[in-house]
Formats: sequence, C-alpha cells, structure tokens
Amino acid sequence: MEEIRTLIREHVDPKFTHVARNIPYGKQEIDYKDIAAVVEVLQSDFLTQGSRIAEFEKAFAEYIGARYAVAVSNGTAALHLAALALNVNESSNVITTPITFAASANCIRYCGGKVTFADIDPQTATLDINKVRALLEASPRGTYTGIIPVDYAGYPVNLEAFRKLADEYGLWIIEDACHAPGGYFIDSKGEKQFCGNGKLAELAIFSFHPVKHIACGEGGMITTNDPVLYDRLLLLRTHGITKDPEKLQENHGGWYYEMQYLGLNYRLTDFQAALGITQLKKADKGLARRREIARYYAEKFEGTNVDFSVAVNVEGHAYHLFVIKVKNRKQLYDKLRENHIYAQVHYIPVHTLPYYQGLGYQKGQYPLSEAFYEVCLSLPMYPSLTQEDLDFVIQTVLKYA
Repeated sequence: MEEIRTLIREHVDPKFTHVARNIPYGKQEIDYKDIAAVVEVLQSDFLTQGSRIAEFEKAFAEYIGARYAVAVSNGTAALHLAALALNVNESSNVITTPITFAASANCIRYCGGKVTFADIDPQTATLDINKVRALLEASPRGTYTGIIPVDYAGYPVNLEAFRKLADEYGLWIIEDACHAPGGYFIDSKGEKQFCGNGKLAELAIFSFHPVKHIACGEGGMITTNDPVLYDRLLLLRTHGITKDPEKLQENHGGWYYEMQYLGLNYRLTDFQAALGITQLKKADKGLARRREIARYYAEKFEGTNVDFSVAVNVEGHAYHLFVIKVKNRKQLYDKLRENHIYAQVHYIPVHTLPYYQGLGYQKGQYPLSEAFYEVCLSLPMYPSLTQEDLDFVIQTVLKYA
C-alpha cells in the first residue's frame, strides 16, 4: 500500500505536471489521501454495500448536526427518495423556486405531483417567503402539501420562518441544501442553525457532484431527525427490500428477504463513500477558503459597475457560487471564455424550460426570477483557486463588464 501512496503522491504533485490556464466556475480538489482511500476500497472485499457507507453517513450526520444521514447515488436521487418518503403522489401540490436546478421540481413530477413556483427575493435569489404566504392565503386550505426551499449559491434560507409558515398550513419541508454543507443562519434565539440539521425541515438533501463542496464523482445524502422517515429511506434506496429479522413478516432462513415497498436502486458505492470520508475531513478548510475568496471578490468589485450584492458578506453563507449581476452578461460570458475563464449561469428559470412550458407554465409568470436570469453570472469559486488566477478573473471581469 505504501508503494501505491508514493506513486499517487508523485502523480498528483504539481511539479510533475504543467497545465495551461483554464479556470472553471467550480472544481473538485483531489489529493493523494483521497486517491489512496479509494484504492484501498478497490482492493478490499466490498465495492458496494460495505462498511464505508455507514462510516460516511455517521461522519456526515455529525458534521451537519443531524441525527440520521442516508447516502444515495446522487442529489437527484436524494430529492426523489425524499419525495417518496413523504408520500408525494398525484394529489400533492408542492411549492418551490424557479431559480434552481430542475431536479428540485422534477422530484415532485417523478411522483406524479404538481409543482407550483413562487418568485424569488431579488436580494438573495432564494424563494421569497412572502410570495409563498400570498399563494397559501389565496388558496383553500389543503391546496398545497409541501415546500422545497433551496439554499441557492450557499445562502442559508431562514428555515425558522418557513417552518412557522409550514406549520400554520400543515405543510412539510424538504430543504435543498446541495449548495450549502457547513452553511448556517442565526435564528431568533441567536443560535446557529446549520443547513440540513433536521431541526426545521422534515428532510434535507445534499449533492456530492464534483463542483460541490464534497466531491464523490456523483453521490448524495439525505439528512433527517425523524426515525420513521429514516427507516423508510433505507428501504426505498434498495428496492424496498429488507433482510432485518425484526422487520420481516416471515423468515425462511438466512437468505430470506422481503420487498416491502416499491423502491429503487439508489445506493452509493463503497469507494465513493471512501472518497466522501476523506473529502469531509477537508470540508471546513475548503469552506474557509471559499469565504476568503468571496471577501476578496467583494473587496475588488467595491465601487465598480459590477453588482455583487446577491447575498454577499452574509454570516453562514457557504459560497458554492459567487454570483454577480451584469447587464451585458452574454458579452462578458463570451469574453471570459475567450480568456479561458469558464463562468456559468445559474439558473435558467425552471418554469421557462420546454417541459414545464408544456405543462402550462408561461414566461412572465415569475418576473423577478426571469429578470435575475438575464443578468446573473457565477464566477470561479473553489478552494484550490490560486491567488494568481483569482486576480486574473477579477481583472478580466473589470475589463469587459
């Protein structure tokens, strides 16, 4: 194993490689410890359904502050299972934001439910609680069944306020915290409420896509404090099958299992979990660097025509993205790419996508989301972004913005 570790160190050491400057908006950070952890699992007896899954789940739950965590194959699977666990069906009507990746809404459609969008708060680009309240007040009680707020760009939604509103109308909450592991807001008692800690939402979901804080290649996690939901999720992610003797209706022997739900194969592999464990150990350091980069961007854009007001300098922000607003967005986007800076747009409003247009949603329904989309641009934001590259990004933005 030590020979493998030495070989890995040599191949990931920067002095052994030279890459032309290409600066993406997000990027995984993999070192020899990550690679060695994966190699160790690849040489073990179990590639999937081994001990690393439970180890990763336990470590992640502790990091977030939740009682339970369930590892799954990706963030979309996490959303789908969360919806299934909450019994979303054809009679369900769920409120979410247009400014998110489509999966935040699609998970409801997978279960046959209806999606209703509410517009954003333009200052944070997150779901506007006042717009949600207006929807609820304008409809008969029982029209809506749940809310999916999204911690957009890493901005921690005030779930205390959403919880109060949800309780008033008998709704559940799924917190889409894919952008915000380690993020938090300060509640009315002055306490930190970490994204996904299970205290204010029935379920929360996270993604381990390479551009996220914790990279597993693909992967996701569901967190909750509810033991009933936890048990249901464990079944749903593995075909609805259990071999637990205490839960079997019959028991024919050690080989026997029962399918008790119509579940899915949404399992994470052991080697992905091993990568997640080593990535999690670097999470606080990476988050600190993200916040440092955000402060530097803000300092350099202060007093310029670059609008960086979208939730910047917010305590507890996890900064998956650093979003600016510029009127000449397309021109700036193209100029940045010419300079090998691969900024990105997050997001095309979900209700304007052809599938949702086919369901009757129309452009113009959510004007604040559409206006935000016309000017938003996500600049490079990842822990391994060098100071030289960061300065180059800023200079290029200021030159063409």
